[in-house]
Amino acid sequence: MTQYTSDLLALLDARGYIHQLTDAAALDALAAKQIVPGYIGFDPTAPSLHVGSLVQIMLLRRLQQSGHKPIVVMGGGTGKIGDPSFKDEARRLLTPETIAFNVASIKRVFERFLTFGDGPTDAIMVDNAEWLDRLEYVPFLRDIGQHFSINRMLSFDSVKLRLDREQSLSFLEFNYMILQAYDFLELSRRVGCRLQMGGSDQWGNIVNGIELARRVDGTEVYGVTTPLITLADGGKMGKTEKGAVWLNEDSLPAYDYWQFWRNTQDADVGKFMRLFTDIPLDEIARLENLQGSEINEAKKVLADAATTMCRGADAARSAAETARATFEQGHAGGDLPSIQVPAEGMSIVQATTGLGFTASNKEAKRKIEEGAVRVNSEKVQGFDYLVKPGDTLSLGQKKHGLVLGED
Repeated sequence: MTQYTSDLLALLDARGYIHQLTDAAALDALAAKQIVPGYIGFDPTAPSLHVGSLVQIMLLRRLQQSGHKPIVVMGGGTGKIGDPSFKDEARRLLTPETIAFNVASIKRVFERFLTFGDGPTDAIMVDNAEWLDRLEYVPFLRDIGQHFSINRMLSFDSVKLRLDREQSLSFLEFNYMILQAYDFLELSRRVGCRLQMGGSDQWGNIVNGIELARRVDGTEVYGVTTPLITLADGGKMGKTEKGAVWLNEDSLPAYDYWQFWRNTQDADVGKFMRLFTDIPLDEIARLENLQGSEINEAKKVLADAATTMCRGADAARSAAETARATFEQGHAGGDLPSIQVPAEGMSIVQATTGLGFTASNKEAKRKIEEGAVRVNSEKVQGFDYLVKPGDTLSLGQKKHGLVLGED
């Protein structure tokens, strides 16, 4: 582990956030002597961010915890293009109305993680549409475009992989990295931003911004990227059988969010605690070394801490109680996913798929044949079984849902 003098880099290093740094010694020295404003951009491609973005939100939290100033950049401008980094195809273009709606919806989650205000280390939020929407094309090409080499841009992995696969990369998308670089220049001018952070896929974009600020204004700015967060089995962080794990309450119930963390693989418990909670490092070391069934208690601590941070203490307590009632006492808690059925009932196949436990009726039938589907703790034997209001439907050991009557 590298020895850093600044609280910022020491904290990021200890908790496993650092993958790449530009001029680590200079950034470390700067962060040790003054407040460093740093930013991360979030494009509004949906009404909610998901846990794949959570490590970046936590980076901003760590920045503030170590005495520096977080800048949340909403991509109201860049979101009109879409980042092509490591994507197989172009993102679907969103209307300005959809982008505005998504920005307003996404903003809410940051208040859980950061302290906003007018103080020197208080977080601020800006929208890059403020400056990108006002750019004039020819002056922008003349003043900014001259600093970018097409040869070098084509060498970045985020672009090169797309071209190597002979997958189309539009001129619109190709401009994204120039606009992101310009964001860094504009933020350095407006709010004295000296640091851009992001995932490892953003390395090329960040380096472009650093070089642009140096060439145009002579400003020294820096970059930090995080490693790709994968699961112990090699799977992608934040993906489940039911889809993305959304951060907003109206996109994913608190119980499902809590359960995502509770289902963490044993080998990932310590890593996730360091990245996604404020649990002290010595306590994490104790918890991640628990063996056998005791590791499940560590997973509950992780789920409680992560859910409290994102959804609030009341949501975490309610989710934990629902899980305890369901798994330890054998009856259903009130925060489980539910489906409404008529009084005469619904086929077990339709109900299993309707709850989102299976992706299709065909898959539901296969699970029933495997003996994985239960109603009120009893294994279902046939496809013609009808679930009724008041039943509890389960798939395996981890998926449980309520069957409710129609209003």
